[in-house]
Amino acid sequence: MAAATGLRRGASGSAVKALCVFVHGRGQSPEEMESHVLKRLWATNVAFALPRAPRGAWYDAKAVDPISSTTRAQLEEALGLIGDEIAALRADYPGLPLLLAGFSQGACLSLEYVCRGQDAPDALAALTGCRVGTTSCDRPLAAPADLPVYLSGSDADPWIPVTASAEAMLELGRQKLQLRTDLFPGRGHEVSPPEIAMLETMLTDLGNGHKPRFNATR
Repeated sequence: MAAATGLRRGASGSAVKALCVFVHGRGQSPEEMESHVLKRLWATNVAFALPRAPRGAWYDAKAVDPISSTTRAQLEEALGLIGDEIAALRADYPGLPLLLAGFSQGACLSLEYVCRGQDAPDALAALTGCRVGTTSCDRPLAAPADLPVYLSGSDADPWIPVTASAEAMLELGRQKLQLRTDLFPGRGHEVSPPEIAMLETMLTDLGNGHKPRFNATR
């Protein structure tokens, strides 16, 4: 299970009001996500689980490559690990809302998990993400309606083309999700301050007992 080699960070015990599984990208690690994302958050009532890809990547193909039989098998293995991580965290803190989040390949994997519609989280934050494969591939579209989803991208990101992010936005919209999207011109392959702020807002909303709301009125 991913929990055996990943990290657990954040609050514990009765202080926990919300849960977050954060999935790292290709060639990255839970430790890098802790440094680049978690340590920039102010949330103090969140229990975080950061799974680790067994091979340093969740799957070998680029996200925008057609899905081969090898990629599909690797995806199923990775999605199983993410599901195990979600189940383990929920078992430790039953009844608490859970945000599934990821960066880059971790964001893509998180999108695939949600679009399968099983054991769905209470919200999703896909930072620089897209669907895995192409529009001609057989990809599930079973995300639960009205699920709060934040999806970001950039026209300057070298790994996730802006066209792939836009295609993901269209597919998510067709599934009638509560969708907020941001495209950041010129932003490199990183998590920017506005994305950190959105992640913070989503975690705060969940910790306060309601779904994230993507508007200025509280």
